[in-house]
Amino acid sequence: MNIVIFDTETTSLEKPFCYNIGYVIVNVEERKTLLRKEFVVEQIWHNIPLFESAYYKDKRAIYISRMKARTIKLEKFGYITQQMIKDFKQYGVEYAYAYNSGFDESVFNYNCEWFKVINPFEQVKIIDIRGLVHNFIAFTDNFKNFCETYKRFTDSGNYSTTAETLFQYVSGVVSFEEEHTALADSEIESEILFKCLELGGQVGCDYKVYKTIPREVEQVLEIVSGGEVHTFSFTKKTTRGNRIYLK
Repeated sequence: MNIVIFDTETTSLEKPFCYNIGYVIVNVEERKTLLRKEFVVEQIWHNIPLFESAYYKDKRAIYISRMKARTIKLEKFGYITQQMIKDFKQYGVEYAYAYNSGFDESVFNYNCEWFKVINPFEQVKIIDIRGLVHNFIAFTDNFKNFCETYKRFTDSGNYSTTAETLFQYVSGVVSFEEEHTALADSEIESEILFKCLELGGQVGCDYKVYKTIPREVEQVLEIVSGGEVHTFSFTKKTTRGNRIYLK
């Protein structure tokens, strides 16, 4: 069985014009990469004010270098989607995977509509890798201990399940930093996916994505009454503020 893992980079979340597309087609049984491709979208690349609105606009030098080395192709969006359709058919791709796939799916929907081209995922089911992560890794003691050891938490204090954190965990390379270019991110996401498959995940199955992976910590509750402060230790999920005033 062959599947594709893909990623996109866009100018914004509200109007996600796509300037970078990357994907790898892999054979599940042999865990072998059959095809690697990456494109820069010509229409967005040459629209400098639009490209400059991107969060990762500072990556432009990377794309220039790789286009000079011919490891990335500069092509129109419609040409890219046609190549994807051709590749999916040639390799018999049955499923597509992406990390936080809802966003990448919306990117293709938006850009295919904007440029009036056929969506390459019309006949290929897209599945979120986070669902496998949340069901086979995120709630395990090993992963939670990893996050505690290396302080991998969200802003609200829960356990982080970003692609960067997960690749650090599955690879053991704690210093790894996500590149935020489409092909490089697709490749690390494929490693995360295969780890989930090793742990029992099934190809083609959708798994529940949780809003948060809650972190339980030892906390102290303070109750102030009659000028006296009474403290109680307890374990609970992360929260803000543990002081209660009684009149």
